[in-house]
Amino acid sequence: MAEPTEAPSLFSVVGDIVKREVFAVQEYSLLSVQAIINVFTPPVYWTDTLEQMDSIGVGSLPIIIAAFLSIGGVLVLQTAAQFQRFGETALTGEAVSLALVRELGPAIAALLVSGRNASGIASELGSMVVTEQVDAMRALGTDPTRKLVTPRVVAMVLVLPLLVAVADFVGLVGGFVVAYFTLRLGAVQFWTQAVQSLEIGDLVQGLVKPIIFGFIISTIACHKGLRVTGGTQGVGKATTSAVVVSSLWMLIIDLFLARLLLYMFQK
Repeated sequence: MAEPTEAPSLFSVVGDIVKREVFAVQEYSLLSVQAIINVFTPPVYWTDTLEQMDSIGVGSLPIIIAAFLSIGGVLVLQTAAQFQRFGETALTGEAVSLALVRELGPAIAALLVSGRNASGIASELGSMVVTEQVDAMRALGTDPTRKLVTPRVVAMVLVLPLLVAVADFVGLVGGFVVAYFTLRLGAVQFWTQAVQSLEIGDLVQGLVKPIIFGFIISTIACHKGLRVTGGTQGVGKATTSAVVVSSLWMLIIDLFLARLLLYMFQK
C-alpha cells in the first residue's frame, strides 16, 4: 500500500514561486543584453527589421490617429472648462501641448502599441516554440535571439518615437478643431501658444520615453513568447501576460523616468 504523500509546506510553495520569478528575471536580463549585443555584431537581419518596422509602425498608425484625435479634443474640453473661469481660454493650446508632449503622448501611444504589438509578438514567437520551429532554427545553426528577438527590439525602439511624434501632432490637430468650434480660438492664436510653450526639455522628454518604452515592450513580449509551455493554451497565457506585464512595467518606470527628466531640465 502506497504511503500518503506529505502536503508541501507554505514555506516550500513560496520558495518555489520566488525561485521561478528570480529565474525569469535572470532569463529576461540575459535576453535583453544579448539583443543589444546582436545589434553591434554580425550578422544583422536588416530585412527582418524592416518588415517588423512596417508591421509595428504602419500597422499601428490608424489606431494612433483615431485615438489621439479624440484625446486632443477631450483635453481641450476639460482644460477649457477650467480656464473659462478665469478668462484665460487662450492658454488652452499651451496646456494641451505640454500635456501631450511631456506625458500623454508617450504613455498612451506606448500602451496602444503594447496592446496591439506585444500580444502579436508573444503569440507569434510562442507559436513557433510550440511547433518546434525555434528548435529547428537552432539545429540549423541560426541563433533565435539574433533572428527573432533583435529585429523586433530594434524595430520597436526606432518606430515608437515616430509614432509618438505623430500622436502629438494629431492630438494637437484634434484639440485645435474642438477649440475652434467651441472656444472660437483662431488657428494663429492656438498654434502659436502650443509651439511657443514647448522648450528643449519637453521635447527631450517626449523622445527619450518612447525609446525606453519600446525596449521594455519588445523585450518583455519576446521573453514571454520564447518561454511558452503547455501548447496552444500556453500561447494564450503568454499573449495576455506580455501585454499586462509590459504595460505595468512601462507605467512604473515612467514614474521614475518623469522624475529624473524633470529634475534634469528644471534646474
